[in-house]
Amino acid sequence: MLLRLLRTHLSPYRQAIGLVVLFQFVQTLATLYLPTLNADIIDNGVVKGDTAYIMRTGGLMLAVTLAQIACSIVAVYFGARTAMALGRDVRAAVFHRVQDFSTQELGQFGAPSLITRTTNDVQQVQMLVLLSFTLMVSAPIMCVGGIVMALRQDIPLSGLLLVIVPVLVGIVGMIIVRMRPLFRTMQVRIDRINRVVREQITGIRVIRAFVRDEHERQRFEVANTELMDVSLRVGRLMALMFPSVMLVINLSSVAVLWFGGHRIADGGMQVGALTAFIAYLLQILMSVMMATFMFVMIPRAEVCADRIHEVLDTEPTLAPPPAPVTPLHRHGELELRAVDFRYPGADEPVLCGVDLVARPGRTTAVIGSTGSGKTTLLNLVPRLFDVTGGAVLVDGVDVRDLDPAALAETVALVPQKPYLFSGTVASNLRYGRPDATDEELLRALEVAQAREFVVAMPGGLEAPIAQGGSNVSGGQRQRLAMARALVRRPEIYLFDDSFSALDYATDARLRAALAEEIADATIVIVAQRVNTIRDADRIVVLDAGRVVGTGTHADLMATCPTYREIVLSQLTEQEAAA
Repeated sequence: MLLRLLRTHLSPYRQAIGLVVLFQFVQTLATLYLPTLNADIIDNGVVKGDTAYIMRTGGLMLAVTLAQIACSIVAVYFGARTAMALGRDVRAAVFHRVQDFSTQELGQFGAPSLITRTTNDVQQVQMLVLLSFTLMVSAPIMCVGGIVMALRQDIPLSGLLLVIVPVLVGIVGMIIVRMRPLFRTMQVRIDRINRVVREQITGIRVIRAFVRDEHERQRFEVANTELMDVSLRVGRLMALMFPSVMLVINLSSVAVLWFGGHRIADGGMQVGALTAFIAYLLQILMSVMMATFMFVMIPRAEVCADRIHEVLDTEPTLAPPPAPVTPLHRHGELELRAVDFRYPGADEPVLCGVDLVARPGRTTAVIGSTGSGKTTLLNLVPRLFDVTGGAVLVDGVDVRDLDPAALAETVALVPQKPYLFSGTVASNLRYGRPDATDEELLRALEVAQAREFVVAMPGGLEAPIAQGGSNVSGGQRQRLAMARALVRRPEIYLFDDSFSALDYATDARLRAALAEEIADATIVIVAQRVNTIRDADRIVVLDAGRVVGTGTHADLMATCPTYREIVLSQLTEQEAAA
């Protein structure tokens, strides 16, 4: 998966990668050339007392060093730019894929895991690529080049490499095999701690209301300790790796000095050649050590790449139509025809054979007991879910065949728990229509009974809104969400119990203003409060996902026991008949 991810997202940067490899190659060659020059200075300059030769060769070494530095700077520059671009592209790919997910896929992964995959997992892959361009590209060149140059200095002494390199690779390999499963566990536990922290921050009011501070502290302690435990196990293996590598390097240096000293004493080798050989040995082992450092990161990057591909390879259940219908007559007629819906893995369907027609200029209300499928029914219209049977039609076209942009322009959903984005009142109201004027915003606020409190806020339309709308009350959030929908000016308005946080007086004023402002639109209201929907042109009663009554308030009071039971649970007989 790691190779597949890199192959896919690095292909646009072949030219930059080519430059990185080229300059790293030149830089490594310069590094390999320096010990040979140093050996020449010792054997031909110092031993013979030739000062001029020392100066000439020293100047050449200085020039090679400057070239090495320049090539290293250029290689690191292009490598860093490419690695950062890779991180940007992978994050964008994950983000755009998540944007296409339905509620089903979002529930499958969970918000904390998706956040971790978009940030931490991508960062691990990005870091691997960065270190590959700065270390890994030069490591094999230096290793092979070092072996060749060591052979040039003394072939018999080079036989030590046949023992040293396999021992070093074997030690590193055994440690890495044990580290890989620990990295997957680490990422899963990062997900878990992310989830716990997110829940505790979001639910801080509930925690304090029920005095569950100690319980939540223990939950965090458990998640934190689990992450610490696996991190310690990884850390111990990493701590074992580098001393092992250094032990091999130091023992190798001792062995080279021992056997090299005997070679010099026998006249088979010069002092400068031994010095150069030791330098090449260290370069070879350092290249293996750099590769070792990379191999430590590869298992974790592989795990992260697997998790990223799990997101990228997940096909959204709400796939866009192959030949979308773009032009709509946009009359605003809504029809649910024999609609069935069952959540994935559920034993029982939520909706069964639901028929509903909502026409422009009329208000259609949906009422029922908790769990009867009211919210699910509304979510099918903007295609937050797809029906498992039947069809949802907007202006005679199945929503599954409609262009998503055309559907979004035609339908506006105001959920029971509306979400406001961090920004200002104006930026939230313009979310669906960026070109709306201030006058249009104020008019929408007036209809939604929100103008008074918005004008009173410091800054008015430019008053700041915190993430999720946490700096305004629940009723104010609902009214701002309604104003946002009114600014959009769609043909179909869906209100999912959007009046639940309003007092009766504000509810009545808002419904009266809506009836006047959007009289020509199609309005569908889901509500628990009977007073909110009793004046609707048509009321649909749901019970256990089935339509058990349709008609006006008076008709249903006389013919539908379920509706009558709901009404009398809230109103007296006299109030219901008034």
